[in-house]
Amino acid sequence: MTFQKHHSFFTQPAPLRTACHGVVLACALLAGNAMAQKPHQAALDAATQQKDEALKLLERMVNIDSGSASTEGLDKVRGMAVDELRKLGARIETFPAEPHPGTNVVATLTGQGKKKILILAHIDTVFKEGTAAAKPFYIKDGRAYGPGVMDNKGGVVAGLQALKILQKIGFKDYGQITFLIDTNEEVGSVGTSALIERVAKQHDVALNLEPGRPADGLVVERKGSATALIEVKGLASHAGVAPEAGRNAAMEVAHQVLQLSKTGDAAKKTTVNFTVLTANGPTNVIPASASAKGDVRAATPEELDRVEKDLARISQNKLIPDTEVRVRLIRGLPPMPRSPASDKLVTMAEGIYGEIGKKLTIESSGGAADASLVAGVGVPVLDGFGIVGGGIHTPEEYAEVESVVPRLYLLSRMLMDLSAN
Repeated sequence: MTFQKHHSFFTQPAPLRTACHGVVLACALLAGNAMAQKPHQAALDAATQQKDEALKLLERMVNIDSGSASTEGLDKVRGMAVDELRKLGARIETFPAEPHPGTNVVATLTGQGKKKILILAHIDTVFKEGTAAAKPFYIKDGRAYGPGVMDNKGGVVAGLQALKILQKIGFKDYGQITFLIDTNEEVGSVGTSALIERVAKQHDVALNLEPGRPADGLVVERKGSATALIEVKGLASHAGVAPEAGRNAAMEVAHQVLQLSKTGDAAKKTTVNFTVLTANGPTNVIPASASAKGDVRAATPEELDRVEKDLARISQNKLIPDTEVRVRLIRGLPPMPRSPASDKLVTMAEGIYGEIGKKLTIESSGGAADASLVAGVGVPVLDGFGIVGGGIHTPEEYAEVESVVPRLYLLSRMLMDLSAN
């Protein structure tokens, strides 16, 4: 049998075959990407339909002062959230936030699958009583303004609306979705830490609904927090008549602040900043006592350990003889380090956002949050799933109105994909 020669792809010169192969492969990849980025239309339609309702609920919540010490305001905002959760059929449990006012909420939805997913948000803000009345919710130039509009009432609303989207499209492939609402995150979650750790251990994965970063970002890494406390005892005397008879506690605490500030390490992203100094008394008396408090942030538990040891060691170097110096490091929230598990969540989120033609930025933060407590007990967690905004903790805090639909889509689709994976 003989074969007749034909001019085909396989008989072309090697360079031409390589070029053609590259074109074919590129086209195949483009087609594959196009298929991979096709949005879940039902979820997108539901997110679009929920936008107005989300903004109305956000306005109602923002117009109530709910600072960390505001019992009445916290109860009102909590009541709004609980009403919405009950409409979804959630089982509601409440837990006192002692020693802080307010009551924490754990709401549970049971599905037909196996995965247990935790979402978290907080209803307390940093704003004082009367702020909501003085500067209520309003929208201008595509931005919604008001106390706590992004941190973190926008996160609470995002969580509630995402759950509504799942209900609207009939999605129940999760085993359990738990929504934990904290009432004292802005003061370190002292009244909620044990609850968060206990509940987190019962779940496979967690998403924290802190605000989306201004560049449309998620947070994959957070520093741990601690407070450095310096207490100095000296000896009082008349500042004009016999200053040498005294032991100036104010000068000693100032000396300690200057030298202990150097325990920070920029290369390791460790910061030590003393922010509060106290030495009360009349100007004509050498102060017998003084104190200082400093904010400490570190990316790893080992760095916090190192700072604690250095504080104790360096504080032995005193400026004023015969003063007593006591230094302590009071641990706050643990670090949330980046991990292979969190990177998998990032990849999932990036793929979902790409479905609607959006791109996420992936960021680290010097601020601690409840996600740090989740990471501390070994549960994979990703943060920043709230509404995008900026001006956090300032009178000009804002939320981007046009981020509402994309962020609702992102969160609801994450819950869907996590249920399957």
